[in-house]
Amino acid sequence: MFDFLDSGQYDLLGAFWVTAQLALYSAVGSLVWGTALVAMRVSPVPLMRAFGTAYVNIVRNTPLTVVLVACLLGLNQTLLITLGGERSEGIGFRLAVLGLVAYTGTFVCEALRAGINTVPPGQAEAARALGLSFFQVLTVIVLPQAFRAAVTPLANVLIALTKNTTVAAAIGAADSAFLMKVMIENEADALFAVFAIFAFGFIVLTLPTGLILGWAAKRLAVKR
Repeated sequence: MFDFLDSGQYDLLGAFWVTAQLALYSAVGSLVWGTALVAMRVSPVPLMRAFGTAYVNIVRNTPLTVVLVACLLGLNQTLLITLGGERSEGIGFRLAVLGLVAYTGTFVCEALRAGINTVPPGQAEAARALGLSFFQVLTVIVLPQAFRAAVTPLANVLIALTKNTTVAAAIGAADSAFLMKVMIENEADALFAVFAIFAFGFIVLTLPTGLILGWAAKRLAVKR
């Protein structure tokens, strides 16, 4: 059933390594962008609140495929933006990271906003009474507690992000989903084996993440 793997024609480890890198870079970028978005959403500046709210509501309700294709057609093919590299070398990977960050950051934002709601308002009021600025209150008092409370939701977002990397094949990223498409076309008589291989690969990628972050959530849980 798995005889086609013996030929060395398919680089499974390489494809899943690309998927792991795609998930890692996108996760880091999403945490940064999501934190910036949640800062906008709770900002005392009306314009920033309006931008953060509009961005989250629009992008979160847009299909990921549309976001990625928009990055390809709008940024690369129309504006000729290559994100710091040659147009033909790795552009699909870089655009996929950008699209995943833009999309997943909205879910990180909402997870952190829920975490902020668990912080007692009296703490922020006391900090403001001591003369701390909004930025100081947010970064020193509120966000550290919000991150602790949001570990479990963020773990779910990260697992969903890892699975969402399969959509990156739509814009030419040479990840595991792209290889699976090639293998399905070439190995039509072994579809079950192909699906089993890639299902197992994604379980290997996502299961440890869920277990580790679940353990971290219990360790970091705020005792009230």
